[in-house]
Amino acid sequence: MWVSVTLETDAAHADTLSDALMAAGAISVSVEDARAGTDLETPQFGEPDASGGGPATPLWSESRVVALFDPSEDLIGRIAAATVAAGIDNLPEIELDEVAEQDWVRLTQAQFDPIRVNERLWIVPSWHAAPDTSAINLVLDPGLAFGTGSHPTTFLCLQWLCDTLCGGETVLDYGCGSGILGIAAARLGAASVLGVDIDDNALIAARDNAANNRVTLALRHSREKLDEQFDIVVANILTNPLCVLAPLLAGRIAPGGRIALAGVLALQADQVIAAYAPLVALRVGAEREGWVRLEGTRC
Repeated sequence: MWVSVTLETDAAHADTLSDALMAAGAISVSVEDARAGTDLETPQFGEPDASGGGPATPLWSESRVVALFDPSEDLIGRIAAATVAAGIDNLPEIELDEVAEQDWVRLTQAQFDPIRVNERLWIVPSWHAAPDTSAINLVLDPGLAFGTGSHPTTFLCLQWLCDTLCGGETVLDYGCGSGILGIAAARLGAASVLGVDIDDNALIAARDNAANNRVTLALRHSREKLDEQFDIVVANILTNPLCVLAPLLAGRIAPGGRIALAGVLALQADQVIAAYAPLVALRVGAEREGWVRLEGTRC
């Protein structure tokens, strides 16, 4: 059995309280919107600001901090000490709930079913049998990097690759994450695929996933030089980084080549289109659950 501990605090103390609870022996800590599910809920996308710094929006002004502990007689005292260490003067109300022992691996796996992109392409977790053996089945496990095909932005990019690739193209997957887009491109007939990411863990996940799917991806850290041009450029990141990267990404499109950008909310589309306008004309190609895919062709 485990004990789930819930406290509410403000944005100024949420991170320090999380750290203090971990120091007090918490197995895990998460921070949530204390007003989630109400009209006061505030969505967060973790997007950096335009300068490339921290998130453009702070944590929720009213945050719920949830920590998981082993049960112990001194648990309340440890929590109280953590709040003091976090600089909280008055002990907030503490909610304790018992959490039954579970098969966490099986529970996690149950959240990931095969995903049908279209009649050609499926994303299949390794513990599932392929629903359609005649289709292209990408074997992908949730790991250290974003990208299992379930998010609308990833799905939009996968659809675009299915519709765009004819075979023999060179492909750049910028912000490759788990490698899902690059792997899909390789399985769809691309001649070569380069995946680039800022995160070393993402590059590890992409390498392993490519090996599991028996395809070859060239992988490169974003700090390394990138001056090649590609028939196909795809980047599933977020609006501010995409705007900052406009000269780099537009410059990587070969003459007559095509680009698709995702990670853009519908209300942010004009901002990204404007950032790329001097370089390549973009348009909204598709929308899914409030997210859009922007597409363009270099003349």
